Amino acid sequence: MRVIAGKFRSRPLRSMRGKDVRPTADRLRETLFDVLTAGNPVALEGTVWLDLYAGTGAVGIEALSRGAGMVYFVESSREAAGLVSENLRSLGITEGCQVLRLDVLRALEELQSRAVAVDFAFLDPPYRIEEAHLNTLEKLSQASLLKPGSTVVAEHQKRFDPGDGFGGIKRYRVLEQGDAALSFYRKRS
Repeated sequence: MRVIAGKFRSRPLRSMRGKDVRPTADRLRETLFDVLTAGNPVALEGTVWLDLYAGTGAVGIEALSRGAGMVYFVESSREAAGLVSENLRSLGITEGCQVLRLDVLRALEELQSRAVAVDFAFLDPPYRIEEAHLNTLEKLSQASLLKPGSTVVAEHQKRFDPGDGFGGIKRYRVLEQGDAALSFYRKRS
């Protein structure tokens, strides 16, 4: 696993073997960022991100590599949160990020209480816990964390459909790659 593009391009990232962490594949991550930047290499400059169920932190680190101003990595597992911190340290990333070792729904409440507002939220719960997608998308749709026009991306199994909308967020695109899929949602004005 490696960083695809940007400041940390081709730098390796560590993962946990034999654990319940399934990092977003390099190819799928590349597709995700190709869609989000749409050929504009500075599209992510200064943006604020949530990397929910962060695992290795690969998606949030990719965002930082491509110019994101702040990434909140949320991971409830002590080992995985430690791995995110280790990956950040190995790249020399000391600013513009925070690792929150909390349950995702609790972390969303905490960030909302701090008046955090994000441009992008990425969620990739364990595939077998399909209701985590639904609960997280519902919570995000009700939270003040999303600004009008914010993008939420849910990675899920291709055979599972998390739904077309939740409150103020509506799905506008689905991309499938292998047995994985990305559902793109946008916060309405």
